[in-house]
Amino acid sequence: MTDAIYIHIPFCINRCQYCDFLSFKSTPYKRREYVEYLKKEIKLYPEFDYDTVYFGGGTPSLLDPLEVKEILELLHIRENAEVTLEVNPKSVDFEKLRAFRYAGINRLSIGVQSFDPHYLKLIGRLHTGIEAEEIYRDARKAGFENVSLDLMFSLPGQSIEDVRKDLVKITELRPEHISIYSLIWEEGTPLYKKLLKGELKETDNEIEAKMYELIIDFLKSKGYIHYEVSNFSLPGKEARHNTKYWENKEYLGAGLGASGYIGNQRYKNAVNFEDYYGKIDNNEKPYEEVEVLKEKEKEEYRYILGLRLLEKGVEADKEYIDKCVELEKKGYLMKKSGKYILTPKGLMTANDVFEEFIS
Repeated sequence: MTDAIYIHIPFCINRCQYCDFLSFKSTPYKRREYVEYLKKEIKLYPEFDYDTVYFGGGTPSLLDPLEVKEILELLHIRENAEVTLEVNPKSVDFEKLRAFRYAGINRLSIGVQSFDPHYLKLIGRLHTGIEAEEIYRDARKAGFENVSLDLMFSLPGQSIEDVRKDLVKITELRPEHISIYSLIWEEGTPLYKKLLKGELKETDNEIEAKMYELIIDFLKSKGYIHYEVSNFSLPGKEARHNTKYWENKEYLGAGLGASGYIGNQRYKNAVNFEDYYGKIDNNEKPYEEVEVLKEKEKEEYRYILGLRLLEKGVEADKEYIDKCVELEKKGYLMKKSGKYILTPKGLMTANDVFEEFIS
């Protein structure tokens, strides 16, 4: 059953030094044109009953709140649905946040990344830590009672103490949800080019592991539940939309380059505007890639994604029982309430554990 929709807004004020996401600079006219095509694309699908809506990007908060309202009015959204908008602190103020709340957004995901001016400049963020904090407080004043903040760690030259300072600041703000990701050196990005030139260095693996351990211990001590590999929440405030991904549930993906999963198909939309607009003009879904999943592939996805959920895990069956037992004997998995979950040892090598389920 499809009860979730991801809507990609591929526009940014500028491209961050670490980013390889699909995003472009834009004008109000270009954003208006894109919204019109988004609405046309959504109309190509049946009218699903949505439990979660997620505007991601890019920087969705560059849109006019009325444009967001137009998109939401096309959707059949349940009364208690989670409706999330990703926010860059430089793209909003109090009035715009209040307008997004009136438009139907009830959850924000604010990209802070760090509160330290040195690291913000290093990774190409335009906002300051003080501005990020101000926008968070404005969000509260605007009526948002469910806010997630994003942080990054393992940044070039970052120390364990630097990470601790960010953790102290973010927990003082007390958001309902915190996402924390280590820096990934994506090929072709400005940061990666500096790495190749020797201008920057990667964080030592042992230090990165200690940073991750600090993050887990610190946030748990402040009352946050470590419910997913990179995500923490106050009780009952887990990200409902993203949890659907990890539970391998269906979702519609709309927008340039968006991915979706409906029935037995995983698909990805066209990644350039000409193809995306052209297919929609021909009354076609703007697919660029379609993967028809066999049962074995669905099972692989179920384990790879499900093991990310640290409290829920996965129930093993068929040929995967022996694999889970083997990983349990090696100390990477353990059984809890009849399901397999990652152990602390498995958590520190999670990607290697996930690869064990890929045939």
